[in-house]
Amino acid sequence: MRIITDTASLFSPEEGKTVGISVVPTCVIHGDKVYRDYEEMQVDTLLSMIAGGATPTTSQPAIGDLLDVFEETTEETLGLFIGDGLSGGYQSAVGAKNTIDDNEYIHIVDTKTLAGAEGYLVQKAIELRNQGLNMEAIKTELEKSIESSASFVIPADFEFLKRSGRLTPIAAKISSMIKIVPVMTLTEDKKKITLFTIKRSWKKATEAIAEEMKKLGVDENYIIYICHGGDVKAAEGVLSQIKERFSNVTTELMCLSPSMLTHGGPGCVLIQAVKK
Repeated sequence: MRIITDTASLFSPEEGKTVGISVVPTCVIHGDKVYRDYEEMQVDTLLSMIAGGATPTTSQPAIGDLLDVFEETTEETLGLFIGDGLSGGYQSAVGAKNTIDDNEYIHIVDTKTLAGAEGYLVQKAIELRNQGLNMEAIKTELEKSIESSASFVIPADFEFLKRSGRLTPIAAKISSMIKIVPVMTLTEDKKKITLFTIKRSWKKATEAIAEEMKKLGVDENYIIYICHGGDVKAAEGVLSQIKERFSNVTTELMCLSPSMLTHGGPGCVLIQAVKK
């Protein structure tokens, strides 16, 4: 069984090779140039570009790239891409599949998430595949984690999220407010980013996220990801607070991919919980 994902999962193509999966890059666009995540664009380079005044955008994996991977073999294939609505990656994968005759061997799952939580689903799929589970059993187990996942983001510069076009109208309006720390989360259908709460400090914002995760039942059966947009110190501060509230929960600190950082903006911190 083959497993395919995109770099929104925070797996690079090279890392994918080491664990036996295929990783299709999402892309960063600046001017008339297109850069593939991790191959032609690194986080440090992107941060330097933005500091110099660049306003990059992103694009989902090219259908041609997806077709190349899908058509390599007719071996049963599981595709795990960034959630439908959060990017065009899922729809691109579905579109690529639909151009292939006799495509029953391709199974595309809507992860309804991104970044660390998406990466966890990929890791779980790898483990279940290696244990010998069949496709339907793996999809059933993945759905349990998908339905449990929760994501919150604290943007350092709200304009990046606003430009992404993934905000609800109410969320987009708060960008004119000053001296606030907005906390964003996913809508109930997990297809858009909306406002969760507004606080006066990052500490208060993190406290609100931790409290909500407690209400959602996050415990030792979950894993918590802290994904950052280049500000390691800010992310470590959030991680320290989270560990105080969830001392028995596994946590991981990660850097966002270049394309994910383009959406969240430099300095953003994404806090995610997903059931194992």
